[in-house]
Amino acid sequence: MFSSNIISTFLPPVLVMGGISLVLAIIIIIASKFLAEYGPCKLIINEEKTIEVTGGYSLLSSLISNKIFIPSACGGRGSCGYCKLTVLDGGGPVLPTERPYLTPKEVDENVRLSCQVKVKSDMQVKVPEEYLSIQEFRAAVLYSKDLTYDMKEVRFTLKEPSAIKFKPGQYIQFNIPTKKGETIYRAYSMSSLPSTPNEVELIVRLVPGGIGSTYIHSLKEGDEVNISGPYGEFFLQERSDYDIVCVGGGAGMAPLKAIIYSLFEKGADRKVDLYFGVRSMKDLFYIEEFDQLAKEHSNFHYSYALSDPEETDKWEGETGFIHLVLDKLIKEGEKKEAYLCGPPIMIDAVIKVLNEKGVSQDHIYYDKF
Repeated sequence: MFSSNIISTFLPPVLVMGGISLVLAIIIIIASKFLAEYGPCKLIINEEKTIEVTGGYSLLSSLISNKIFIPSACGGRGSCGYCKLTVLDGGGPVLPTERPYLTPKEVDENVRLSCQVKVKSDMQVKVPEEYLSIQEFRAAVLYSKDLTYDMKEVRFTLKEPSAIKFKPGQYIQFNIPTKKGETIYRAYSMSSLPSTPNEVELIVRLVPGGIGSTYIHSLKEGDEVNISGPYGEFFLQERSDYDIVCVGGGAGMAPLKAIIYSLFEKGADRKVDLYFGVRSMKDLFYIEEFDQLAKEHSNFHYSYALSDPEETDKWEGETGFIHLVLDKLIKEGEKKEAYLCGPPIMIDAVIKVLNEKGVSQDHIYYDKF
C-alpha cells in the first residue's frame, strides 16, 4: 500500500494536470462552437439567383434546405460522387475525401463534391439547369407487397404535386426522418412507367441496419412520405434500333423493369433480352410477370442465373455469375445496346464481356450502386 507521504507528494501534480486538461477541453469546446458559427452566408447560383444560408453546413444540405435538389445517391455521405457542382468562388481547397471521385480535369475546373464542401463564407456555384427542375413531392403508400423474404415492391400515389415527369431508369430520393429530428436522403430507382405519372413504384431490398430500406419496409398503406426527383443520367436512350440487352442483379431490377416495360408499351419491335443474377431460388421474383411478357412479345427473352443455388432448389436453369452466363449466351458481332444495373464489380465484369463481344462503349449505359 502507498504511504501517506507518497500520496501527498504525487497527488497535487495529478490534480494540477487534471485541472489543466479540463480547462483545455473547455477551451476546445468553446472555440469549436464559435469557429463553427460562420453566420449568414450568401450562395450565388448561376450568377442569377442569390440565397442566404446559415454557415457551417455542407453546400449540399444548404441547397436542399432551399428546395434546390442535387443528386446524392448515398445521402451526402461522400461515397457516390453524384453531387458534383462547380464552385467558382468560396469553396476552399479540395479535400482528401473528394479526390477519389474527381478527375484531374475536374479539379482544374473547380468541380467539387457538394456534400463535402462546407459553406463558411459567401460562395458562387454553378448548378446544372436540369437540377433546378427537380421537385419535392408529398406522397402516400398505395400498397406494399413482398417479392421475396427481403425484397418489397412499394407503390406510392403522388399527392402534391400530383404528377412526376421522368425517363425510364431514373431515380428518386427519399426524405427519411430520424429520431434526432434530422432528415437523411437515400436514392431508389423507379420501376414504374412514365405513362403513370401520378404514381411511383420502387423495388427495395432490406439491408440489415440500413436506414433507408428499414424505413421503407416499415411503411404501411396510407403512410405519407416526402420524395424528390427525378434524378439520374441512366435512362432509356431512344436513338437507335439496336437490339437491347439488360443485365442486373438484386435490387437492380427496378430501372430495368421500367426500361423493358416502357419499350413494349410503346410497341418497340427491337429484340430485348434480360439477364438477371440472384443467389438462389428464394431470391427469384417476377417469374410469372416475365413469362406473361414473353408470351405477349416474341422479341422478349429473359434468363435468370443462380450464383449459389441450394441443394433443395433443383434448379434447371443457368448457374454461375451473370457475366459468365452472358458470355455464354450472347453472340459476337451483333449490334446491341446494353443497360446494366447492379454492384460495381458485376458491372465492370459485364462491360468487359460486352466489349469482347463487340459492343462499343458508347452503347453501354449503367448504374452502379
